[in-house]
Amino acid sequence: MPDLDLTASVEQLAAQLIDIPSVSGGEHAIADAVEAALAAQAPHLSITRDGDALIARTATGAAERVLVAGHLDTVPIKGNVPSRWDDDGATLVGRGSVDMKAGVAVMLSLAAQLDAPSRDITWVLYDHEEVEEAKNGLGRLSRQHPELLTADFAVLCEPTSAAIEGGCNGTLRVDVTVAGRAAHSARSWKGSNAIHGIGPLLSALSSYEPATVTVDGLDYREGLNAVGVRGGIAGNVIPDAATVTINYRFAPDKSVERAQAHVEQVIAGAGLGEHTVEWTDLAAACRPGLDAPLAQSFAAAVTAAGGGTPRAKEGWTDVARLGALGIPAVNYGPGDPELAHADDERCPIDQIHACRAGLEAWLTA
Repeated sequence: MPDLDLTASVEQLAAQLIDIPSVSGGEHAIADAVEAALAAQAPHLSITRDGDALIARTATGAAERVLVAGHLDTVPIKGNVPSRWDDDGATLVGRGSVDMKAGVAVMLSLAAQLDAPSRDITWVLYDHEEVEEAKNGLGRLSRQHPELLTADFAVLCEPTSAAIEGGCNGTLRVDVTVAGRAAHSARSWKGSNAIHGIGPLLSALSSYEPATVTVDGLDYREGLNAVGVRGGIAGNVIPDAATVTINYRFAPDKSVERAQAHVEQVIAGAGLGEHTVEWTDLAAACRPGLDAPLAQSFAAAVTAAGGGTPRAKEGWTDVARLGALGIPAVNYGPGDPELAHADDERCPIDQIHACRAGLEAWLTA
């Protein structure tokens, strides 16, 4: 098992983590390494392990507790492990440098150093984030150890280019299937073309004007789009069924139920004939809670460290799981999220330093 030096520079620690392969489903070695390092180098922490996920907590009796989380797994390696340095040492290159071992390095570096923080801290390092929802380690921890995840505020160290991205949009997918009647295409008048029947729905989606919704001072852009169309069984058969898959990205002012009701209203307004509706994916949004005192103090600390103005997280992240537990949460970590999963995944060293400085300033204020 490779040894991790939690006292090394934070960028060197990130490189050490990248050099331990941890593709989803293969996190055991990195979880072992992290557990051993924390046990040996951070004796002030109480450590709980569940599978390949770890919860490490301080217990100073402070009035407030914050949770800082990050995932240990990566998408598959593609010639980008071990790590290397680029731009004369200014950039760390390798699988997970952005998503999200640089963020994990920030967490581990601070976890070892901060033995007497001004706020109690729960450090959460979990597995299976990059695969299907049912395997997600944070979800498993929330079911099996909810008492260890209680907190007043949370930070998820997903890549944000070292800026605060508050909460996240929710997402849902739904299949709308329009019925027709099959016939030979040479006698098309004998049938009813289901592909033609989805036209009004596609027209409604094409003309739909998505909203921009302000929540806790952040602007979330919504989107309602057809993302798939299926229909037809042969080139000489009038199709008797056609399906449109719709994706709705909705702001955190809406519950899943309210988002579903809105999509149902759009579908109903299209004036379709006989059709069915099947929900295939439902993921709640998360409010950023930036009006809370803890959130405001965090934003002030990050801004002072050069993090800029908080903005909305347009995609979906695991902050939604934290929101479901009643914990306001933001995303904050080094690396450009547009480079996550890229073959040339790379993270600027100055962003790793900035995130460490911002978190340290807040956790010790």
